[in-house]
Amino acid sequence: MRLFILRWLVAAALIFSCSPEPTSVPSPPIGYDDDGMITKKGRRIFIIGSYYLPKGDDGFRQAAACGYNLVRVGEKRSELDQAQAHGLDAWISIGSIPPAQFDSGRVAYGERINRLKDHPALLFWEMEDEPAWRWNSAEARIAAEDLQKSYAVLKENDPHHLVYTNHAPTNLISTLERYNRATDIVACDIYPIIPAGIRITYALFPDGMQGDLLNTYPSQVGDYTDKMRKVAGSGRPVFMVLQGFSWEMLRQATDRDSQMIRYPTYHESRFMAYQAIVHGANGIIHWGTAYTPQPSPFWSDLQAVTAELAAMQPVLASRTVQLPLTKEYVELGHSVDRGVEVIVKSVNGVAYLLTVNADKNPLHLRLGGLNGYGRARVLMEEKELPIERGVLQVLYEPFATKIFKLEKITQERRKS
Repeated sequence: MRLFILRWLVAAALIFSCSPEPTSVPSPPIGYDDDGMITKKGRRIFIIGSYYLPKGDDGFRQAAACGYNLVRVGEKRSELDQAQAHGLDAWISIGSIPPAQFDSGRVAYGERINRLKDHPALLFWEMEDEPAWRWNSAEARIAAEDLQKSYAVLKENDPHHLVYTNHAPTNLISTLERYNRATDIVACDIYPIIPAGIRITYALFPDGMQGDLLNTYPSQVGDYTDKMRKVAGSGRPVFMVLQGFSWEMLRQATDRDSQMIRYPTYHESRFMAYQAIVHGANGIIHWGTAYTPQPSPFWSDLQAVTAELAAMQPVLASRTVQLPLTKEYVELGHSVDRGVEVIVKSVNGVAYLLTVNADKNPLHLRLGGLNGYGRARVLMEEKELPIERGVLQVLYEPFATKIFKLEKITQERRKS
């Protein structure tokens, strides 16, 4: 099993013990910045969440130990109390008011909200999951107009918390945009690690895929993040809901084909998380861990990823900055399709490059535009690479993730 705690400690030591800079303007206790980053009492937070607590009697403690900062809880103050005691924020899936009972149901709906809205661990509400999507049908499961009515009642009773809506990866952008008037946070679930030849099951298309874009590789996560950024519009938070399970494990135990049990590898889980971040996601939430054996190699791998994200919190919650980067690829006998994708973050004047190879082939990249920097520390790999004349040369395996902490050229090195 992977020693995820060691990875977390290594990552934390490689970064620093500081917090991201707070927002410069007064803000409500819970809100979001102009780049969609969630704020709580003015502090920017990158969301690392889970729909399910780890299995066992100490699920809240385990969730915090895994690096999660957000968990879903039931409508129980005791569960919110436990989340708070372990330093976790929480969200509640409260549903919506059935259209046929709207007039009679709005009072009871408001009472449910008012019972819990004052709890300090509550971060946001969720009404309906995937409201626009219905398997094998173009008809919406819940009309946007109906959800807007429940949203209005929720906000009347609790104007101080956000509302979260997760969409399926399908449906038109124009369709999903209609739900923006019923939500504050837009999310999308995409689970692309599916073995070839799997029997068709709920939520899969006849080709065995959950997504419906042309890209069938793990890098489709970036495509769907881009799609949801278009849906959300400028400034609205976007979360990506990523794979915490094997599709075959969703079947009854007596109906499973052991040859079809395929979990994401550690490198795939890490790649999907960071690619979503590179494409502008403000949070990562895992779904499906309730169907995952714990302990198991996959569970340890997933914990390694979430622990690393937690250690990277100051970087992930920081603002994106621009560097005059250039890309030149060295011939390896392969085409370059998506290539290496990069986002730059800055914390207290220190620049970090978050990079992923979105191609199915290895790549050799010459990344230019790094004048003034002398070395790049590769986080999680315990090595350094030189930056010569503003160029960093990096070899990438398929769907690899590399995080660099840039070190500026010192006066002494300039003189030498």
